Amino acid sequence: MKKILLTTAAVLISASAASAADLAARPYTKAPPYAPPAPIYNWTGFYLGGHIGGAFGGANNILAPGVAFNNNDGVFMGGVQVGYDTQFSPNWVFGLEANYSFLDTNGNPFVNRGLGSVTGRLGYTWGPALLYVKGGYGWADSRFSNGFGGNGGRDGYTVGGGLEYLFTQNWSGKVEYQYYDLGNVNFVGPIGAPGTFRNDQHTVKVGLNYRFNWGAPVAPMAPGY
Repeated sequence: MKKILLTTAAVLISASAASAADLAARPYTKAPPYAPPAPIYNWTGFYLGGHIGGAFGGANNILAPGVAFNNNDGVFMGGVQVGYDTQFSPNWVFGLEANYSFLDTNGNPFVNRGLGSVTGRLGYTWGPALLYVKGGYGWADSRFSNGFGGNGGRDGYTVGGGLEYLFTQNWSGKVEYQYYDLGNVNFVGPIGAPGTFRNDQHTVKVGLNYRFNWGAPVAPMAPGY
């Protein structure tokens, strides 16, 4: 019996030593470093922002007899915008935006003191960049009165386009061109002969938006959180 027990113990010890040797011989493999997930750029959600730039009157903004009421010299502009975007399909973005710009016209009684618009926009996005076109209703906060007839050059349409870039998921900046066609203004007052001039504006601006991301997908979290 002792011989059987001793023989069994020796076999078990030999097997254990062989298993330990096998384990020690296995090469050590280092776990791959953690790679954070790629950022998710999504344009869906509400935003609020501001802008600055310049406004330039069209070349035909003159009274028929030749008196210039609004020329193509640029004036400073600044204002605010608010809107909502939704991303779909998956690189296209559709949105609605309302914006108002104050114009520095030094109290000139014959020009616009501000420009406003309500537009739709359609854009294509790749990564953090968005290239878009826009169009819709345009409006002028004008001083055309006391001798001016017609619609006063106040209502019309606007078209434009621009490039917007997401610096972070909550902040974006943009460069934008926008054209306003606000119709004709008929002069019927005592100064000069009766006539008509156009009220159209070209604007170039840079803007900054804060995006609330309501409805946008949430980026995946790192392991351990």
